[in-house]
Amino acid sequence: MRIGILTGGGDAPGLNATIRAVVKAAANQRIETIGFEDGFRGLIEPNRWRCLTPAAVTGILRQGGTILGTTNHGNPLSYPSPDGGTRDYSDACVTTLRALSLDALIVIGGDGTLAIANAFHTRGIPIVAIPKTIDNDVVETAATVGFDSAVAVATDAVDRLHTTAEAHHRIMVVEVMGRYTGWIALHSGIAGGADVILIPEIPFDLERVAQHIVAREQLGARFSIAVAAEGAVPVGGRYTVLEGATSSKPERLGGIGACVATELARLTSREARSVLLGHLQRGGDPTSVDRLLATRFGAKALELAVAGRFGVMVALRARDIVAVELRNVVGRMNMVPQDADTVRAARAVGIEFGG
Repeated sequence: MRIGILTGGGDAPGLNATIRAVVKAAANQRIETIGFEDGFRGLIEPNRWRCLTPAAVTGILRQGGTILGTTNHGNPLSYPSPDGGTRDYSDACVTTLRALSLDALIVIGGDGTLAIANAFHTRGIPIVAIPKTIDNDVVETAATVGFDSAVAVATDAVDRLHTTAEAHHRIMVVEVMGRYTGWIALHSGIAGGADVILIPEIPFDLERVAQHIVAREQLGARFSIAVAAEGAVPVGGRYTVLEGATSSKPERLGGIGACVATELARLTSREARSVLLGHLQRGGDPTSVDRLLATRFGAKALELAVAGRFGVMVALRARDIVAVELRNVVGRMNMVPQDADTVRAARAVGIEFGG
């Protein structure tokens, strides 16, 4: 048996751990693994693949990034063509896979990559998918590879900002990633002891937030920390966008932290600063939680491929790793429920959501 593997979309801690798990599990069953470079580009462009042996993945369990490379701009269904436009290269990908005599393709990625994987499955390619994204916005799974590591980075940042905020009696607003969901902001805000958390699922009223900050000061607190998801929106407002969408890429969110800091300074007459963590949340080594989850996902994906279970995604359900139909995953987004126990716990300890 011979399988292929690729990583697509944005990088996330735990990708290498996932690759390692697949390669080692395959080698133990005398299965050859072919790694494609830079996502689906490795299927389109010539000679962008290599054999992966256990020796090739030695020592990468604890390393961030991906030894195969990845990209957000390699959609084979709309790939740049020599004439300057774009065209569908899916047939070329199918040709590559068949020329290499692959029995299965394991695809590691987030919502965009999973949608491409599902499209390939409908074209007859034997696909097994593994959910990876720091945003944790993939449905049908309790967690994705990379989420815990991103939360750890954001939590550490909030921890560090407490000292400077307290020293200068400032309002500090930390903008974190998450796209259209608030999982990173919610978890890191609670874990870091933030006073305000702003997430897309709960549109905020900044006057309400300002009142909360002033009330804290009246009780003796001379600083406040707010964590804002990049997709957080004011009541009746829209997302803050750095770059609009194009035919080849989605819109890029960002800037809400600076906007919130400016308005809070005006509403409270207090000094406010914003901090943008950006790609720091994607970098560095994966946490032990992500290393374990990645290993379990990789081993399960190989097991499914050997069993001939295709068109599925591995998922964490309670304590078990299971297979879910890939078609039930694409086109949906895992949002934070407004009545989630995590949200209720945050409100119970006095964290303000602005709505």
